[in-house]
Amino acid sequence: VQLQASGGGLVQAGDSLRLSCVSSGRTFSSYGMGWFRQAPGKEREFIATISGSGGGTYYADSVKGRFTISRDNAKSTVYLQMNSLKPEDTAVYYCAQANQHGVTVSNYGYWGQGTLVTVSS
Repeated sequence: VQLQASGGGLVQAGDSLRLSCVSSGRTFSSYGMGWFRQAPGKEREFIATISGSGGGTYYADSVKGRFTISRDNAKSTVYLQMNSLKPEDTAVYYCAQANQHGVTVSNYGYWGQGTLVTVSS
């Protein structure tokens, strides 16, 4: 499995950004997908997850109402729409493919390379 994340960049507080992650290697629609982030000096943090069909989503409290995870199974792509960005959202964002349902790093067996999001105040 290969995951290629893109879409990061430098934005100002209050701006929006959409991250994309293209998957290859196994049947995309059969697996849940997640987004995590890691700020400098901090542990990798769960952000959002979506079921294989796209019918179920779950968010961390820190992003609920601002971020939206979605997927296009025809394109083997998962997205993270980020609105109302804050400086504390600055981190490297990683997409991941789940081996089992959950919100911890250990639930995900495959990881993208990460894309940097920097939010200036």
